[in-house]
Amino acid sequence: MRRSWIVASLSLTTACGGGEPQEDMEATTEAAPATELVATVEGLSRPEAVKYDAEQDVYFVSNFGPMADDNRDGNGFMSRVGAEGEIETLRFFEGTEAEPLHMPRGMAIEGDTLWVADVDGIHAFHRQTGEALGFVDFRALEPGFLNDVDTDPAGTLYVTDSQLGRVYRVVDGTAEIAVEDERTGPPNGITWDATREAFLLGTWGGGQMLRAWSPETGFSDVVTIPGGNFDGIEVVNDRIVVASQVDSTLWVVEGTTPRPATRVQGRPADIAVDPARGRVAIPYIDLNLVEIWRVADLAGS
Repeated sequence: MRRSWIVASLSLTTACGGGEPQEDMEATTEAAPATELVATVEGLSRPEAVKYDAEQDVYFVSNFGPMADDNRDGNGFMSRVGAEGEIETLRFFEGTEAEPLHMPRGMAIEGDTLWVADVDGIHAFHRQTGEALGFVDFRALEPGFLNDVDTDPAGTLYVTDSQLGRVYRVVDGTAEIAVEDERTGPPNGITWDATREAFLLGTWGGGQMLRAWSPETGFSDVVTIPGGNFDGIEVVNDRIVVASQVDSTLWVVEGTTPRPATRVQGRPADIAVDPARGRVAIPYIDLNLVEIWRVADLAGS
């Protein structure tokens, strides 16, 4: 198993899929504890997002499917993967004839429903049986790039739009714009932070500031993290875990201190956290695989 220790000064040359080198960047944060690669999930097709289901002890993986000229190609699917990285069902969730899965992305679990962002809206699936339960159509709002989904404590769904800089809200099965503001980043990943009573937004476009947003209190700056183009973001107790596609690094934030947990081989997309084991599942679209890392900073948190 591969182990990694990241020190304070990083010469960051890793790019997506082992491609073009990145610019050097100094990380002025302290050294992080050891991380360990515990599993590699292969046989996927451009995986963009992972969601951990603690009750079933499985990961769900969104697959864009084979490259196509049309984003509405209907060849996307969702995989069910065991906690140790074994694929249990490659195509566990699939769309319907009326609303196929095109390019499934970020996910949220609400009760027995798994919500999945896609090109034109969000799909609902039964997380245990894989049955398609419904679809919320966003087309009337002319969305740009629907990206990630989460819920507030009341169960209300919120969805990010990385192209238009919006966060949408779903009320009584209908989508509406909750906020459209330059301070959204624009937003990529989204996750509820119970401590702040607000959503954390993983911002795209080169900015290095993580922000919180609440419909009641608006925006607040949280922490500046080296890197940028943040994708997946999760909260594990008092720690924030975020993936940066600029420096191909997984960052852990405790308080106001960001620490690089590990630098990975590709550009990390929408991550998932297994808090009981202190593990982070990282998808790489261009590499057709997901890696599962144990992060000592999260173990037992």
